[in-house]
Amino acid sequence: MTTFPRLAAFALLAGLVAGCSSAGWGDYVAAGETQKPAAILTVEQLSAKVGCKPKMQVEASDLRTGYCKTKAGQFFVNTFASEKLKDEWMDRAPEYNPHLVGPQWTVLGPLEVLEQLKEPLSGDLHLMDHRVSQTPTPPK
Repeated sequence: MTTFPRLAAFALLAGLVAGCSSAGWGDYVAAGETQKPAAILTVEQLSAKVGCKPKMQVEASDLRTGYCKTKAGQFFVNTFASEKLKDEWMDRAPEYNPHLVGPQWTVLGPLEVLEQLKEPLSGDLHLMDHRVSQTPTPPK
């Protein structure tokens, strides 16, 4: 079982990720469509959506991490300077830890906690493969 101090240390190390490019897949849109950029939320804004005032663990230009404890449980909220940095961080994240993922952010915590946070944060649940959402999409 991974402890929260270990997770905090991992988040701190993730702040040392090389490559500070702001390019990402978010710029690609089907021909003829316009894309309204998604609002990039801060650690504080994400935490407030679930009733938490975060205790900041990492304050870097490319990564910010806050620790939260709510009635749902304990979790870490991470925000990144770019989608590329988020993807690099997720590539290094332990595969057995589920994540809730959104634009330039991830939330790390126990699966039962993430399932409760999924709706208010409008995130996708990533269980084993961090590049693939396991959140079911409704049929069209």
